[in-house]
Amino acid sequence: MESAEMEKRFTYHAPTQHQPKKYVEMRGEAKLFAMVIEDLCPDSREKDLAITKIEEAVFWANAAIARR
Repeated sequence: MESAEMEKRFTYHAPTQHQPKKYVEMRGEAKLFAMVIEDLCPDSREKDLAITKIEEAVFWANAAIARR
């Protein structure tokens, strides 16, 4: 891995002017999807994993916004 990429991954990225709005929108849309899963799926390990994967997707999407 190039040192520039390593630096990008392990450096704090303070939000720019427009990023907070993107984070809020991302979390809102993910929450809507998680609520659909909560409503339609029976309580189970699979349901819990599906919601966890949504959380992970939001994390990585936010990282993309912050880093790039």
